[in-house]
Formats: sequence, C-alpha cells, structure tokens
Amino acid sequence: MRVFLCEKPSQGKDIARVLGASQRGSGCYQAPGLVVTWCIGHLIEAAPPEAYGPQYKSWSLEQLPILPKQWRVEVKSATATQLKTVQRWIGKATELVIATDADREGEMIAREILDLCGYRGPVQRLWLSALNDASIRKALGALKPAHETLPLYYSALARSRADWLIGMNLSRLFTVLGRQAGYDGVLSVGRVQTPTLRLVVDRDRAIASFLSVPYWTIEVALSQAGKSFVATWLAPDDAVDSEGRCLQQPVAEQAAMRLRAEHSAQVLSVDTERVREAPPLPFDLGTLQEVCSAQLGLDVQETLDIAQALYETHKATTYPRSDSGYLPESMLAEVPTVLDALLKTDPSLGPLMGALDRTQRSRAWNDEKVSAHHGIIPTLEPADLSAMSETEHAVYRLIRARYLAQFLPHHEFDRTTVLLSCGGESLQAMGKQVAVAGWRQVLDGNDFGDSQEGPDRRSQVLPPLAPGARCPVAQVDLKALKTQPPKPYTQGELVKAMKGVAKLVTDPRLKQKLKETTGIGTEATRASIIKGLLGRGYLLKKGRAVRASEAAFTLIDAVPAAIADPGTTAIWEQALDMIEAGQMTLDTFIEKQSAWVAQLVQQYRHVTLSINVAPTPNCPLCGSPMRRRTGKDGVFWSCSQYPACKGTQPLESAASSRTKRKRRKSSPAR
Repeated sequence: MRVFLCEKPSQGKDIARVLGASQRGSGCYQAPGLVVTWCIGHLIEAAPPEAYGPQYKSWSLEQLPILPKQWRVEVKSATATQLKTVQRWIGKATELVIATDADREGEMIAREILDLCGYRGPVQRLWLSALNDASIRKALGALKPAHETLPLYYSALARSRADWLIGMNLSRLFTVLGRQAGYDGVLSVGRVQTPTLRLVVDRDRAIASFLSVPYWTIEVALSQAGKSFVATWLAPDDAVDSEGRCLQQPVAEQAAMRLRAEHSAQVLSVDTERVREAPPLPFDLGTLQEVCSAQLGLDVQETLDIAQALYETHKATTYPRSDSGYLPESMLAEVPTVLDALLKTDPSLGPLMGALDRTQRSRAWNDEKVSAHHGIIPTLEPADLSAMSETEHAVYRLIRARYLAQFLPHHEFDRTTVLLSCGGESLQAMGKQVAVAGWRQVLDGNDFGDSQEGPDRRSQVLPPLAPGARCPVAQVDLKALKTQPPKPYTQGELVKAMKGVAKLVTDPRLKQKLKETTGIGTEATRASIIKGLLGRGYLLKKGRAVRASEAAFTLIDAVPAAIADPGTTAIWEQALDMIEAGQMTLDTFIEKQSAWVAQLVQQYRHVTLSINVAPTPNCPLCGSPMRRRTGKDGVFWSCSQYPACKGTQPLESAASSRTKRKRRKSSPAR
C-alpha cells in the first residue's frame, strides 16, 4: 500500500485528483493500492509542563527549571479523529510519500506522526511549489529521497523544543517575579516574540522622548521659456545640521530677503544623467506583506491568509511562504505557458502581452539565490478571477504585475540637477523626465517603492536650461518647519524591521548571520508572532499602526537583555542551520539550551523586579473593579461582576501616559 501523507484536506484533494484516487473515504481518498490522507496542521503537540508531573500544575519558583529528559507529546483533541485515520493507513503502508508543505514546519508535521506510529518503511518526499495539476505532475516525477529532507525535521524539532524550554521556564519565572512585585498579568517570554516586541517598545520610547526642533527652508518659484519650476535654497554649511536642515532662523530670513530683492536667478550648471531601473523581483512573503499593508491596508496575517487561498483554493499562485524573490533558471522554459495562462485568465491583458519580450532574462532568474522556495508567481494554468474576492483579486494583481514586469524594458529617466545663483544665495532645482516607461506601466500603486525619486519636487519636469541662462523669480516662500518624530510601526513595517534587524546588532558575525537568515522569525512565522503579541495584549492596534501596551514595557524592562536581543536569535538560527547541515546533533543543541535556561533561572530566581504597575480601572457602568480578560480581538478590561454587569474597556497603550514623563527628561533629537 502506497500512502501519501499531506498537510491539509485541500492539498490531499488536489494530489488525489492527479493520482486518480477518486474514491472518497473517511479522512482520505483511495485507489487500488493507493491512499491519500492528511493531517490538519499539527495533529500532535508538545506536552505542557504538568504532563511531566503534578508538581508543575502550579507556577512556582521552586519547580524551576523544567528540563524534560524524555520529551512527551499529546494528541490535539480537536483533530484526534483524523489522527486515528492517519495512524490506521500508516499501519498498512508499505511505502510512504511525505506530501506536506515543502518547508521545515511541513517536514515536522509529517515526521512527528511517523515517529509516533513507529513507521520504519521506505519514505520519499514530494516537494511542491504549486498545487495546480501541471506542477503536481512535475513534482510526482521528481520525488526526493527521504534522507535529503530529514535534517529539516531535526532542525524544526530543535526549534520547537528550544522554544518550549524558553517559553515555559522564562514565562513562569518572570510571571511569578512580576506577581511578587504587584503585577497581576502574565509575562509571556518567547525566542522570537520578545525581540520583536522590543522593536515596538524601542520605537514607542523614541516617539515619546522625541523633542521637535524648528528649521527653515526656502522654495523659489522660477520660470524659463514660459514654463515654471521650483528651486530650493541651499543653506550655508555652518547653519545646517547633519541632515542639511537650516536651524538658524535669522540666516534663513536674511537669505529670503536677498532672494526677494532679485528679479532673476542665473543658471550656473546643468547636470543630467540617465538612470536605468531594473524591475523589482517577484514577491517573497515578507515583501508582499509590506506592500499589502502599505497599499491595501491589510494586516500581515490577512495577507498570508489571502496568499494561502490564492495558492490552495484558487490554484492561481505558487507557494506563498517563500523567503526568496528569485526564480530557478529551469523555470524559464515555463514562461510561455505561464503568460498564455495569464492571458486566458484575463483577456484584457492582450495589448500588454504584445509588448512583452518572452525571451528576456531579468535578474530574477538566478539559481544561486533561490532558497528552498522561489518567488511567488502565477501558476501554469488559467485561474478563475470571478471566484476571487475583491481583496484576493487585488493581491493577485500585485503578484501578477511583478511577474509581468520581468519581461518589459528597464524603466529609464533623465535626472537633472541644476545649480543657480540668486542674490548671492545658492539654489538647486531637481527634475525628472521619463524616457522609457518600461516595467512601471504594469505595477499598480508604486508597490515597488521609489527611493530614487525623493520629494515630489524632484519629479518635476524642468524646462530646457543652459549655464548662463537667467530665470525670472516669481515667488519666494520661506517655510518654518519642525522635525518630526519617528512614525509608529504598521504591521507591514514591523515585518520589514524584523527582516532588517541586523542593523541593530553590533557583533559583525551575528550581523552577517541575521542578514543570511533574513532577520528574526521566518516568512512562515512572522504573521503569527505579530498576531500572538496582539492577542496577548502586548501590542495594540491604533488605526493602521501598532503600539506597545503597558504590559509590553513591563515585560521588556523585566527580562534579561539577552532574551530581547535579536543577536541571541542569530545564535540560535546559526545552530539550527548547523543541525540542518549535519554539523550539530539535536541532543547537543538541546543540552546547551537546557544549561542556558537553567543558568538564567538561577540568576534571576531571587531578583526583585521594579515594575510600574498600572492602576486597575473601575467599571464605567457600575464602578466595580475591572479585570483583564482575553477575547477574539486580544486582551481587554472586563467588569469583575460579569455576567451581571457587562462593562468593558480597551487596554490603552502606555505611549500616551509615558510621553509627558519622557519629554521632561529628554534632550533635543537630531
């Protein structure tokens, strides 16, 4: 009996269809000598501390650290019936094919079941990047030997057990210490969640302590040959800060007076350069989440769910949990098929298709930069746009546009810098003239970002100018401005910060490691990390922004610096890579983690935390004290007399209450 073990029912259905297993059974599809069955995510999970002994039911310092000698797992009650189905078929299998998601977590989902069942027969691995029929057939013809992906399981198991050791021990440790200091909430500690939370806490503190500084700019409206344009005053070096802003009001006012006294400015130099921009890469998941947050206002979890639906339900795009925007060179042969499928999906693309160069090879095609997964692109078969929701269609268009951009010319424009003199003052005018629209014609809403163009005035089209020409002065506008504090993170920007956290690390080796691993967390986990922080009440939604709650400040101030340091995560990721490469054993890694956790517990066991305990509010309806409760949208205050009184109140961010205190102590920020 050949058994295919998938990760989800929809995945099993797709694979069964291609295999011809059309007989539907309970939790499976069957054909003679063949069964396709599935997990529903993880069917088993790491057992909680109390499974190792009744003494661990209560949280106390005396029972720490908790260091399992023999790790235990428990069956998830919600999916216990499906586990029995999977166990029954694995017991009959003479050959097994792992067909879970092609990543570290997918490997663990399958292998933990095989270990539980004691299966010792032959195993092969189906490595899928898309769930359309053509992609499934291609992958079935190239099954991998099981030993090639087994190290992924050991790496995933190491990650899971290390997270358990840190989460269970340190969450209990600091929660108990917090209660001793008068804090009644849970101080939840995690390997990735805590350094992620620190990013938001640090940003909110920077906002609260920011002291705005006034500065002055001058814009001069000029004209030439009947066409107007704007030039900007260049303040003298001794009057500006490191950002080139003029901080001396008298200097700016005197310059404005001299400029207003002149009738024209003289062109000193004109410098024009042709700039060629290559198309942006196809999306990896993190970049897609950033763009969808900025352009569509989607939470990162919403974007992941939509990308997963485009992959699983609509078969319109490839595997979404990718950390690479590059494409394997072998997929160049599939370009005509993909483009033809796109045209069948959306005939309105007809005029654009004629402009594509199907033989063009952009920088996206690079085997050396493809990880376990390639960039998210459309699949080989037509999709049904009418079956997509409006938001799904919007995300699909973004993914499609990035792929189409690979077959259009570079975007080219002439960037012109003009230096002028007026009344003894220096002026600069910047201009841009598009020469070749190229790939930008297919991208909606500037999803690629535009770091090269700068402020709007740099996008102005300048009239023909030559050295020596005189340009009449139409208006001189002196502007009094103020430096602005950093902006709060949006969810998309937080994902970007998690990916780019290397810049916060000083150790060069750890900095490089974080760059190699694309920061903290993975493409598959960052959305769930942010969702978990929101659910626990550590992060609060404020419009599109996320802010740190009082509990977040409390936690970051309480835990050891190493726990909140992204450099620590880099060390762990380096060890996980070594396990995956066979350079370190799972047991060695867990022994080191256990020793480190035990050391932290011993170091902090007798520490007295200094916690700013926020007062418990009274119910706005009946005046009774309130208590924290957790609902579907996270943590909130609820009346202690519930259900007799149903008064509620949202948890407020600490940012506003801290701002006044911080500003009294702050110094000017530059």
